Amino acid sequence: MAAAQSTSHSKSGFKYKKRRHLSRELVLQGIYQWRVAGSDASFIEAQLRDTSLFPKIDESFFCELLRGVLKNATTLEQHIQPCLDRSLTDLSPIESSILLLSTYELIYHLEIPYRAIINEAIELAKTYGGTDGYKYVNGVLDKLAAQLRTIEIQSAARKKIEPAS
Repeated sequence: MAAAQSTSHSKSGFKYKKRRHLSRELVLQGIYQWRVAGSDASFIEAQLRDTSLFPKIDESFFCELLRGVLKNATTLEQHIQPCLDRSLTDLSPIESSILLLSTYELIYHLEIPYRAIINEAIELAKTYGGTDGYKYVNGVLDKLAAQLRTIEIQSAARKKIEPAS
């Protein structure tokens, strides 16, 4: 009986993660559209709600991410720019959109481990970005995480070096 419960729990956990991943994909599309076409946030959100992917996502997570990134874009860019070797505007719109999304999550979603945020960003970059874009995204987010999640990173490092009892 316990095995059946843990199996159903892991399946629901997978479904939850999948819904959040799909939410990020849709948010990425919205940020991309905003960066390329300059559309209004409410217009972008309305368009994305009409996609076939929308019923499969975590709607509240999607709305919070999309609105949060677009509202705080200037602040997010200020965090990202010092970690780049070129201007943010010189990056591909996909990679810059992924960096905006991930930086927002690093700052405003402390309940999500930084490694999970970076892994999601890498997956998005592998799927939608250029051939080696995911490597660049990974490098930038590693630098950002070191600045934005210092305590979390130090805590993880201490756990690795502490001997098991």
